[in-house]
Amino acid sequence: MKHSEPISIVSKIMIEFAELTGLSGSGKAPRRYLWTDAFAVCNFLNLYRQTTEQRFMDLAVSLVNHVHNRLGRYSEDDPRDGWISGLDEKEGKKHPTKGGLRIGKELNERKTTDPFDERLEWDRDGQYYHYLTKWMHALNQVSRVTGDVTYNRWAMELAKAAHAGFTYFPWEGGRKRMYWKMSIDLSYPLVPSMGHHDPLDGFITYSQLRATATQYSGTSTWPDLTVEIEDMSTICKGKSWVTDDPLGIGGLLCDAYRVAQLIIHWNFQQTDLMENLLDSSLQGLKSYTGGNHLNLPPNYRLAFRELGLSLGLRAVAKLQGLIEENHSLFNRKHPLHSQIQNLSRYLPFIELIEVFWLEPTHRESKSWMEHQDINMVMLATSLAPDGYLELLPWIYVGPFPAKIGD
Repeated sequence: MKHSEPISIVSKIMIEFAELTGLSGSGKAPRRYLWTDAFAVCNFLNLYRQTTEQRFMDLAVSLVNHVHNRLGRYSEDDPRDGWISGLDEKEGKKHPTKGGLRIGKELNERKTTDPFDERLEWDRDGQYYHYLTKWMHALNQVSRVTGDVTYNRWAMELAKAAHAGFTYFPWEGGRKRMYWKMSIDLSYPLVPSMGHHDPLDGFITYSQLRATATQYSGTSTWPDLTVEIEDMSTICKGKSWVTDDPLGIGGLLCDAYRVAQLIIHWNFQQTDLMENLLDSSLQGLKSYTGGNHLNLPPNYRLAFRELGLSLGLRAVAKLQGLIEENHSLFNRKHPLHSQIQNLSRYLPFIELIEVFWLEPTHRESKSWMEHQDINMVMLATSLAPDGYLELLPWIYVGPFPAKIGD
C-alpha cells in the first residue's frame, strides 16, 4: 500500500461510519457505542492531522458531544432521566463524565431483583470499566490535538467516577479488587468478577492523564489521581497479563507503546512494566498463532478482535523505532531489544489480517455485518493507527504543530 492509500481508505470508512451511525446529519437514527466511538474519535483526529481538513476535526468534536449527551444520560426508555451523575442540566453539561458513561447497548440494565443471565448480560446496558478507559484515552487525545484542556479534565473526572464505582475491598483489610461491569448509576455490580486487564488499563491511562495535566498551567484545581494510581498499582502487583485472545494481546502491545512514550517524554518510572507487557504478549502470540484461527472463513472469525491484534503489532513496529532512537534510555544490551526482535517475527500478520478484511466479499459476511460499526472503526484504526497510538508531546493549533510554550 502506498502511504496515501490507507488515509484514502480510512477516510471513506470513517465517513461511511459517520453516516450509518447518525453522526453526520444523514437522517439515520443515532446509535452510540462507547468502545467504537472512542476509537472513532481517534481516527477522526488522525484524519485531521493527515489531511488538515476541518471536517474531520468537526466530526471528532461532534462525536464527543454526541456521546456525552447520549451516553452520559439515561436512555429514553429508562424511567429515570437527566444526567447519570445526578447533576442539573447546566452543571451536567459542564461535567458530562462525572457519573460515568453508559455502554450503549440496546437492552436496559439488569435490575437487582432480576436473575443473573450470563448470555443476556452481554446485550444489556450498564458501564464497562475498560470502555471508560478507552474514552478517557480518546478525550486525552482530543486535548493533545486541539490544545483545549477541557477534554483532559473531563477524562480525569471520568477516571475519578469510574475508580470510585468499580473498585472495592472484598473484606476488611483485604486487597482492593474491581468489578467488571457496573449498573448505569454505578450503584451495584452487574458482573462481580474482575476484568483481566482492567487494573493495568487504569494504571496506565490514569498516568497518561496526569502527565498531560502537568503540561498545562491552571490545573491545580483539577482532580488529583495520585490515590487512584497507587490503588491500581497495588491491584496490579503479582498479576499475570498473559492471554491468547487476539484483542487482549493487541491491547497489551498498545499499552507497551504508551508506556514507552510516557517513559521518554514524561519521566514515567515503571520501566520494568514495558518488559512485562512484551513478555506477556509474546507468550500470548505463541499460543494464538499456534492455532488455525487466521485460516478460517469469515463467518468463523471476529474482525474487530483480529484487528485489535494487528493494531497492537503496528505498535510493535513503532516501538522498535522509538527504542532505537533513545539509546540513552535503552542501550543495546537492554532486554527490550531482544523482545522486540522476537515480536517482529509476527509483523507479517498485520497485512494478513488487514488484507483479509479489506476484501469486499468478506465484509459482506454475517460475522462482519453483525458487528459492522466496531469492525469498520477497528479496520480504520489498524490501517492508520497514529491517532490512537501516538501520545504527542506537543499540541496542534490549526493544521500545523506547535510545541507547548512556543
